[in-house]
Amino acid sequence: MKAARGAAGGRVFSARGSSTRASAARPAAAAHNADRASTAGHLPRKRFGQHFLVDIGLIDQIVRAIDPRPGQPLVEIGPGLGALTLPLLQQCQQLTVIELDRDLAQRLRRQSGLTVVEADVLKVDFEALSRDWPLAPDASSPEQHPLLRVVGNLPYNISTPILFHLLAAAHVVQDQHFMLQKEVVERMAASPGCKDYGRLSVMLQWRYRIEHVLDVPPEAFDPPPRVDSAVVRMVPLPAAQAAAVDAARLGELVACAFSQRRKILRHTLGQWIERQGLQTAFDLQRRAEEVPVDEYLALARLAAEPC
Repeated sequence: MKAARGAAGGRVFSARGSSTRASAARPAAAAHNADRASTAGHLPRKRFGQHFLVDIGLIDQIVRAIDPRPGQPLVEIGPGLGALTLPLLQQCQQLTVIELDRDLAQRLRRQSGLTVVEADVLKVDFEALSRDWPLAPDASSPEQHPLLRVVGNLPYNISTPILFHLLAAAHVVQDQHFMLQKEVVERMAASPGCKDYGRLSVMLQWRYRIEHVLDVPPEAFDPPPRVDSAVVRMVPLPAAQAAAVDAARLGELVACAFSQRRKILRHTLGQWIERQGLQTAFDLQRRAEEVPVDEYLALARLAAEPC
Protein backbone atom coordinates (compact mmCIF):
# COMPACT_ATOMS: atom_id res chain seq x y z
CA MET A 1 0.00 0.00 0.00
CA LYS A 2 1.18 3.51 -0.82
CA ALA A 3 2.33 5.65 2.05
CA ALA A 4 0.12 8.68 2.53
CA ARG A 5 -1.16 10.43 5.63
CA GLY A 6 -1.24 8.67 8.96
CA ALA A 7 0.98 7.45 11.72
CA ALA A 8 4.10 9.51 11.15
CA GLY A 9 2.80 12.54 13.01
CA GLY A 10 2.45 13.08 16.73
CA ARG A 11 4.64 11.75 19.49
CA VAL A 12 7.05 8.99 18.55
CA PHE A 13 8.45 6.38 20.89
CA SER A 14 12.23 6.73 20.99
CA ALA A 15 14.80 4.88 23.03
CA ARG A 16 16.61 6.88 25.63
CA GLY A 17 16.32 6.58 29.37
CA SER A 18 17.36 8.27 32.57
CA SER A 19 20.01 7.10 34.98
CA THR A 20 17.54 7.38 37.86
CA ARG A 21 15.75 4.31 36.56
CA ALA A 22 18.78 2.36 35.38
CA SER A 23 18.87 0.11 38.42
CA ALA A 24 15.34 -1.25 37.86
CA ALA A 25 15.23 -4.65 36.17
CA ARG A 26 12.54 -4.11 33.56
CA PRO A 27 11.92 -5.83 30.22
CA ALA A 28 11.24 -2.48 28.55
CA ALA A 29 14.58 -1.16 29.73
CA ALA A 30 16.43 -4.18 28.39
CA ALA A 31 14.87 -3.81 24.95
CA HIS A 32 15.54 -0.07 25.02
CA ASN A 33 19.22 -0.36 25.84
CA ALA A 34 19.73 -2.83 23.01
CA ASP A 35 18.41 -0.24 20.53
CA ARG A 36 20.22 2.88 21.71
CA ALA A 37 22.85 2.90 18.98
CA SER A 38 20.35 2.41 16.14
CA THR A 39 18.13 5.31 17.23
CA ALA A 40 20.82 7.87 17.95
CA GLY A 41 20.99 9.24 14.39
CA HIS A 42 17.31 10.05 13.88
CA LEU A 43 16.27 13.62 14.69
CA PRO A 44 12.67 14.75 15.27
CA ARG A 45 11.00 15.88 12.05
CA LYS A 46 9.21 19.14 12.61
CA ARG A 47 6.82 18.64 9.69
CA PHE A 48 5.60 15.42 11.35
CA GLY A 49 5.41 17.02 14.80
CA GLN A 50 7.58 14.23 16.21
CA HIS A 51 8.34 14.06 19.93
CA PHE A 52 10.34 11.08 21.17
CA LEU A 53 9.21 9.36 24.35
CA VAL A 54 12.40 8.98 26.39
CA ASP A 55 11.16 7.93 29.82
CA ILE A 56 11.90 4.22 30.21
CA GLY A 57 9.76 4.02 33.33
CA LEU A 58 6.70 5.22 31.41
CA ILE A 59 7.44 2.88 28.50
CA ASP A 60 7.53 0.03 31.01
CA GLN A 61 4.20 1.13 32.54
CA ILE A 62 2.60 1.19 29.10
CA VAL A 63 3.88 -2.29 28.25
CA ARG A 64 2.63 -3.58 31.59
CA ALA A 65 -0.78 -2.03 30.94
CA ILE A 66 -0.97 -3.74 27.55
CA ASP A 67 0.32 -7.05 28.97
CA PRO A 68 1.15 -8.70 25.61
CA ARG A 69 1.34 -12.49 25.44
CA PRO A 70 3.02 -14.85 22.94
CA GLY A 71 0.83 -15.67 19.97
CA GLN A 72 -1.53 -12.74 20.41
CA PRO A 73 -2.24 -10.74 17.22
CA LEU A 74 -0.78 -7.35 18.15
CA VAL A 75 -0.94 -4.43 15.73
CA GLU A 76 0.94 -1.22 16.50
CA ILE A 77 0.04 2.08 14.82
CA GLY A 78 2.94 4.48 14.39
CA PRO A 79 5.88 2.55 15.87
CA GLY A 80 8.29 5.37 15.09
CA LEU A 81 11.76 4.47 16.33
CA GLY A 82 10.59 1.32 18.06
CA ALA A 83 11.10 1.93 21.77
CA LEU A 84 7.63 0.56 22.53
CA THR A 85 7.79 -1.88 19.62
CA LEU A 86 10.84 -3.73 20.90
CA PRO A 87 9.61 -4.54 24.43
CA LEU A 88 6.24 -5.55 22.96
CA LEU A 89 8.00 -7.81 20.47
CA GLN A 90 10.12 -9.27 23.25
CA GLN A 91 6.96 -10.48 24.97
CA CYS A 92 4.67 -11.38 22.06
CA GLN A 93 7.38 -12.57 19.61
CA GLN A 94 5.56 -11.35 16.48
CA LEU A 95 4.05 -7.96 15.77
CA THR A 96 2.46 -6.11 12.86
CA VAL A 97 3.30 -2.41 12.66
CA ILE A 98 1.70 0.31 10.54
CA GLU A 99 4.17 3.07 9.70
CA LEU A 100 3.80 5.97 7.27
CA ASP A 101 7.37 7.30 7.31
CA ARG A 102 9.20 5.34 4.63
CA ASP A 103 12.61 5.80 6.29
CA LEU A 104 11.30 4.43 9.58
CA ALA A 105 9.46 1.62 7.78
CA GLN A 106 12.69 0.59 6.05
CA ARG A 107 14.49 0.61 9.37
CA LEU A 108 11.76 -1.48 11.04
CA ARG A 109 11.94 -4.13 8.31
CA ARG A 110 15.40 -5.04 9.56
CA GLN A 111 13.92 -6.20 12.86
CA SER A 112 13.13 -9.91 13.03
CA GLY A 113 9.56 -10.73 14.05
CA LEU A 114 8.00 -7.57 12.61
CA THR A 115 5.53 -7.39 9.74
CA VAL A 116 5.66 -3.83 8.43
CA VAL A 117 2.66 -2.27 6.69
CA GLU A 118 3.85 0.96 5.08
CA ALA A 119 0.57 2.80 4.67
CA ASP A 120 -1.86 5.48 5.69
CA VAL A 121 -3.54 3.98 8.76
CA LEU A 122 -6.87 5.45 7.62
CA LYS A 123 -6.70 3.15 4.58
CA VAL A 124 -5.74 -0.01 6.44
CA ASP A 125 -8.36 -2.78 6.51
CA PHE A 126 -8.24 -4.09 10.08
CA GLU A 127 -10.75 -6.84 9.28
CA ALA A 128 -8.32 -8.11 6.65
CA LEU A 129 -5.49 -8.02 9.19
CA SER A 130 -7.57 -10.24 11.46
CA ARG A 131 -8.40 -12.65 8.62
CA ASP A 132 -4.74 -12.87 7.60
CA TRP A 133 -3.55 -13.76 11.09
CA PRO A 134 -2.96 -17.51 11.58
CA LEU A 135 -5.79 -19.33 13.34
CA ALA A 136 -5.18 -20.41 16.90
CA PRO A 137 -4.61 -24.16 17.38
CA ASP A 138 -7.80 -24.39 19.46
CA ALA A 139 -9.99 -22.52 16.95
CA SER A 140 -13.32 -24.32 16.63
CA SER A 141 -13.90 -23.30 12.99
CA PRO A 142 -11.95 -21.86 10.04
CA GLU A 143 -14.05 -18.68 10.40
CA GLN A 144 -12.90 -18.07 13.97
CA HIS A 145 -10.24 -15.48 13.34
CA PRO A 146 -8.33 -14.08 16.31
CA LEU A 147 -9.30 -10.73 17.78
CA LEU A 148 -6.69 -8.03 17.27
CA ARG A 149 -4.97 -6.13 20.05
CA VAL A 150 -4.28 -2.66 18.67
CA VAL A 151 -1.80 -0.28 20.30
CA GLY A 152 -0.13 2.92 19.28
CA ASN A 153 0.96 6.48 19.66
CA LEU A 154 -1.66 8.37 17.63
CA PRO A 155 -0.77 11.71 16.04
CA TYR A 156 -2.77 14.62 17.43
CA ASN A 157 -3.90 15.96 14.07
CA ILE A 158 -5.73 12.81 12.97
CA SER A 159 -6.37 10.98 16.23
CA THR A 160 -10.17 11.37 16.01
CA PRO A 161 -10.38 10.12 12.38
CA ILE A 162 -8.28 7.09 13.40
CA LEU A 163 -10.61 6.35 16.33
CA PHE A 164 -13.66 6.53 14.06
CA HIS A 165 -11.92 4.39 11.43
CA LEU A 166 -11.31 1.71 14.05
CA LEU A 167 -14.90 2.02 15.30
CA ALA A 168 -16.08 0.12 12.23
CA ALA A 169 -13.66 -2.72 13.04
CA ALA A 170 -14.48 -3.03 16.75
CA HIS A 171 -15.97 -6.50 16.18
CA VAL A 172 -12.52 -7.87 15.25
CA VAL A 173 -10.69 -6.19 18.15
CA GLN A 174 -10.02 -7.51 21.66
CA ASP A 175 -8.74 -4.21 23.03
CA GLN A 176 -6.95 -0.97 22.13
CA HIS A 177 -4.29 0.97 24.04
CA PHE A 178 -3.41 4.40 22.69
CA MET A 179 -1.26 7.37 23.62
CA LEU A 180 -3.27 10.51 22.90
CA GLN A 181 -3.52 14.13 23.87
CA LYS A 182 -4.85 14.11 27.44
CA GLU A 183 -7.69 16.41 26.47
CA VAL A 184 -8.90 13.85 23.90
CA VAL A 185 -8.78 11.02 26.46
CA GLU A 186 -10.83 13.10 28.89
CA ARG A 187 -13.44 13.69 26.17
CA MET A 188 -13.53 9.99 25.31
CA ALA A 189 -14.16 8.94 28.93
CA ALA A 190 -16.40 11.87 29.94
CA SER A 191 -19.72 11.33 31.72
CA PRO A 192 -22.99 13.15 30.94
CA GLY A 193 -23.27 16.55 32.53
CA CYS A 194 -19.64 17.61 32.25
CA LYS A 195 -18.09 19.99 29.73
CA ASP A 196 -15.93 17.29 28.12
CA TYR A 197 -18.94 15.10 27.25
CA GLY A 198 -19.72 15.34 23.55
CA ARG A 199 -20.07 13.58 20.23
CA LEU A 200 -16.79 11.71 20.66
CA SER A 201 -17.87 10.47 24.12
CA VAL A 202 -21.21 9.12 22.86
CA MET A 203 -19.94 7.45 19.70
CA LEU A 204 -17.03 5.69 21.42
CA GLN A 205 -18.86 4.72 24.61
CA TRP A 206 -21.51 3.09 22.42
CA ARG A 207 -18.91 0.51 21.36
CA TYR A 208 -16.20 0.55 24.05
CA ARG A 209 -15.57 0.48 27.75
CA ILE A 210 -13.06 3.32 28.09
CA GLU A 211 -10.46 3.64 30.83
CA HIS A 212 -8.01 6.49 31.39
CA VAL A 213 -4.92 4.41 32.29
CA LEU A 214 -2.13 6.90 33.02
CA ASP A 215 -0.94 10.44 32.34
CA VAL A 216 2.24 11.29 30.47
CA PRO A 217 3.77 14.72 31.17
CA PRO A 218 5.54 16.81 28.48
CA GLU A 219 8.94 16.25 30.10
CA ALA A 220 8.70 12.55 29.24
CA PHE A 221 9.38 13.52 25.60
CA ASP A 222 12.29 15.01 23.71
CA PRO A 223 11.54 17.65 22.59
CA PRO A 224 8.66 18.15 25.04
CA PRO A 225 5.25 18.91 23.46
CA ARG A 226 3.16 21.84 24.64
CA VAL A 227 0.35 19.62 25.90
CA ASP A 228 -0.09 16.75 28.32
CA SER A 229 -0.63 13.24 27.00
CA ALA A 230 -2.37 10.17 28.38
CA VAL A 231 -2.80 6.47 27.71
CA VAL A 232 -6.31 5.11 27.23
CA ARG A 233 -7.63 1.53 27.22
CA MET A 234 -10.61 0.73 24.97
CA VAL A 235 -12.36 -2.63 25.29
CA PRO A 236 -15.16 -3.34 22.78
CA LEU A 237 -18.57 -4.05 24.29
CA PRO A 238 -20.53 -7.14 23.17
CA ALA A 239 -21.17 -7.10 19.43
CA ALA A 240 -24.87 -7.87 19.95
CA GLN A 241 -25.28 -4.50 21.65
CA ALA A 242 -23.81 -2.70 18.65
CA ALA A 243 -25.78 -4.71 16.11
CA ALA A 244 -29.03 -3.25 17.40
CA VAL A 245 -27.95 0.29 16.47
CA ASP A 246 -27.35 1.71 13.00
CA ALA A 247 -24.01 3.51 13.20
CA ALA A 248 -24.84 6.05 10.50
CA ARG A 249 -28.19 6.92 12.08
CA LEU A 250 -26.63 7.27 15.52
CA GLY A 251 -23.83 9.44 14.15
CA GLU A 252 -26.34 11.67 12.39
CA LEU A 253 -28.53 12.30 15.44
CA VAL A 254 -25.58 12.78 17.81
CA ALA A 255 -23.95 15.27 15.44
CA CYS A 256 -27.25 17.14 15.26
CA ALA A 257 -27.65 17.14 19.04
CA PHE A 258 -24.18 18.58 19.67
CA SER A 259 -24.23 21.02 16.75
CA GLN A 260 -25.24 23.84 19.11
CA ARG A 261 -24.17 22.78 22.59
CA ARG A 262 -25.52 25.82 24.41
CA LYS A 263 -29.06 25.46 23.11
CA ILE A 264 -31.65 23.07 24.47
CA LEU A 265 -32.33 20.09 22.23
CA ARG A 266 -35.74 21.37 21.16
CA HIS A 267 -33.92 23.73 18.77
CA THR A 268 -31.61 21.09 17.28
CA LEU A 269 -32.44 17.44 17.85
CA GLY A 270 -36.15 18.30 18.12
CA GLN A 271 -36.16 19.39 14.50
CA TRP A 272 -34.36 16.18 13.49
CA ILE A 273 -36.95 14.07 15.34
CA GLU A 274 -39.75 15.98 13.60
CA ARG A 275 -38.21 15.40 10.16
CA GLN A 276 -37.98 11.67 10.92
CA GLY A 277 -41.67 11.60 11.86
CA LEU A 278 -40.89 9.99 15.22
CA GLN A 279 -43.34 9.74 18.09
CA THR A 280 -41.29 9.79 21.26
CA ALA A 281 -41.30 11.06 24.83
CA PHE A 282 -37.60 12.00 24.55
CA ASP A 283 -37.02 15.01 26.81
CA LEU A 284 -35.96 17.91 24.57
CA GLN A 285 -35.79 20.44 27.40
CA ARG A 286 -32.16 19.46 28.05
CA ARG A 287 -28.83 20.28 26.51
CA ALA A 288 -27.02 17.59 24.53
CA GLU A 289 -24.37 17.12 27.24
CA GLU A 290 -27.05 16.11 29.77
CA VAL A 291 -28.32 13.08 27.82
CA PRO A 292 -26.82 9.65 28.72
CA VAL A 293 -25.44 7.42 25.98
CA ASP A 294 -28.25 4.87 26.46
CA GLU A 295 -30.90 7.47 25.62
CA TYR A 296 -29.15 8.38 22.37
CA LEU A 297 -28.97 4.67 21.51
CA ALA A 298 -32.67 4.19 22.26
CA LEU A 299 -33.54 7.09 19.97
CA ALA A 300 -31.35 5.67 17.19
CA ARG A 301 -33.13 2.31 17.49
CA LEU A 302 -36.51 4.02 17.32
CA ALA A 303 -35.46 5.96 14.24
CA ALA A 304 -34.39 2.73 12.52
CA GLU A 305 -37.77 1.03 13.04
CA PRO A 306 -40.00 0.79 9.95
CA CYS A 307 -42.83 3.29 9.90
